[in-house]
Amino acid sequence: MTVPTFRASVPKSHPLLIHSLSSALPLTDEASKKKRLLSCCASSELNPVRPELSFCVGTHLIPHPNKVEKGGEDAFFVSSYNGGIIAVADGVSGWAEQDVDPSLFPKELMAHVSCLVGDEEVNNNPQILIGKAHAATSSTGSATVIVAMLERNGILKIANVGDCGLKVIREGKINYSTSPQEHYFDCPYQLSSEAVSQTYLDAMVSSIELMEGDTIVTGSDGLFDNVFDHEIVSTLARYRNVAEAAKALANLASNHSLDSNFDSPYSMEARSRGFEAPLWKKILGMKLTGGKPDDITVIVGQVVSL
Repeated sequence: MTVPTFRASVPKSHPLLIHSLSSALPLTDEASKKKRLLSCCASSELNPVRPELSFCVGTHLIPHPNKVEKGGEDAFFVSSYNGGIIAVADGVSGWAEQDVDPSLFPKELMAHVSCLVGDEEVNNNPQILIGKAHAATSSTGSATVIVAMLERNGILKIANVGDCGLKVIREGKINYSTSPQEHYFDCPYQLSSEAVSQTYLDAMVSSIELMEGDTIVTGSDGLFDNVFDHEIVSTLARYRNVAEAAKALANLASNHSLDSNFDSPYSMEARSRGFEAPLWKKILGMKLTGGKPDDITVIVGQVVSL
């Protein structure tokens, strides 16, 4: 299946991958200078003071079963700019009821993110980057979004609007997680083409100091609604290659999303909010269970030294 990408408008100095099914971070024309940065198997350069850090990235996207033909409604962007940039946008499917393609807004949003990465006003600030990309987006629709920018000193700056998420795994444990923003259950904050919506000022902003060997898992809610933290950790432990790890997590989320008997994070949260199982399940003494079918985007980033 061919999935559309945005490439023509992106400066060569900002290598990118937008909305691809499975890949590792691509190299630019400066491949000879970047090779050690992007290869997980490359040996680290010795630095007696403090090594500069960057990401080695693997990605995988699985569309909703009903949206396979058009590639789903998620979009993402990765770049080796500075220490590395990871961004995910999840289109809001409700726009389809108004004959609007929900995938257009997140795809355009990510295309503008890719073009604005080196903008002086952005100045390595993911919140400002989101704001400028949103202002430049003309498509009708809306999306949740997360942008994470790694500085070479190891500081990861994060801004997210809605329920796309990011987790840091260190020494086999979840060391940090972003928190979703929502108006109410299953209605997250979102950027929109409508005048009345959230903006970059509503983004949850955070930063964390990373270490060589840390692993970053970023994704749309299709991942986190269907996979528990302990499953993320155990899956990552089985793979050294980031592309294989991203694919494995996406496949796990997809399998759980289609399993009506799996007690997913989504179904557990629904029960905690007072939602009940359908009548036929209640008659049989069954509780509300099941995964949440959705587009699933997974980006796994390994922190390596230059």
